[in-house]
Amino acid sequence: MTQLPNIVILGDYERALRHFSRWDKLEQNANLTIHHEPLRDEALYEAVKDADAIAIVRDRSPFNEAMIARLPKLKFLMFTGERNGTLEAAALVSRNIPMACTPGGPSKETTAELTWALILGASKRLIEQNALIAHGGWRDELSVLPMLSGQRLGIMGLGAIGSRVARVGHAFGMEVVTWSPRMTPERAAAENAKSVTLDELLSTSKVVTMHLVAGPGTKGIISADQLALMRPDSILINTSRSALINMPDLCAALKKGAPGQAAVDVFDVEPLPKDDPLRNTPNLLTTPHLGFIAEPIFETFSRGITETLEAWLDQKPVPHPFKP
Repeated sequence: MTQLPNIVILGDYERALRHFSRWDKLEQNANLTIHHEPLRDEALYEAVKDADAIAIVRDRSPFNEAMIARLPKLKFLMFTGERNGTLEAAALVSRNIPMACTPGGPSKETTAELTWALILGASKRLIEQNALIAHGGWRDELSVLPMLSGQRLGIMGLGAIGSRVARVGHAFGMEVVTWSPRMTPERAAAENAKSVTLDELLSTSKVVTMHLVAGPGTKGIISADQLALMRPDSILINTSRSALINMPDLCAALKKGAPGQAAVDVFDVEPLPKDDPLRNTPNLLTTPHLGFIAEPIFETFSRGITETLEAWLDQKPVPHPFKP
């Protein structure tokens, strides 16, 4: 009797994958294991040491060259989305292990929506207002709220997400300014924005929102010196990459009162450790990396995983082969 292949799914934190596609065929033709908890190092190795095929949700499970070398049975690896920043793909290529991915889904749209949820939630102090009601109160000094209309919205990065954020800013009656390492007046004007220096953007904007790729020229671009330029009533938003901000500097700046508030969806270590000071930093609104966590995206991920693994089991071409 032929032994069934072992398939391991990693990183289904939300327990969402089974809701959006049919898993019957995989369960009938493979030993299928789905992990919902974060796994790293030896815990990750123990989960995948006997795997013939591995599927990873996003880049939640890091596979470096040393880990891959410890998996002699591995014949196939896939991940959701079109990029994976924690996978050393060259190690798989050197062993001729094929890879695949899934489409990314409408993550740009959902991230732009979350950006505005954070801007409005912080600006209107929704968490504090809700707590006031929940504890029997009605209004207090935080209930006299600012307006965004007529204020300056500073957007760092005016790509697919930043440009969507800019359009909503215009709808709210905000003046939109922008900066990025390669920004030009013409690119800014195409979104009815004004190109300014980074110092001007930081020092004059009511809301500063970050939509940059975290690369050699942008990692750590916001640290103590830049934070000190910001208005005491300003709000810093990051739904992009945590590496753009020196997070200890942000904690210290918020305690000093400039910027007045921040709202972040991304962190240096995810899931955020239970004892991380960000959990109790004043004037900081946090969400657990929800930018791409949306029903249509997880439907895309789930269908992509099942269709790809079914094709692999049937020895057919996979839908979205990945070649680094």
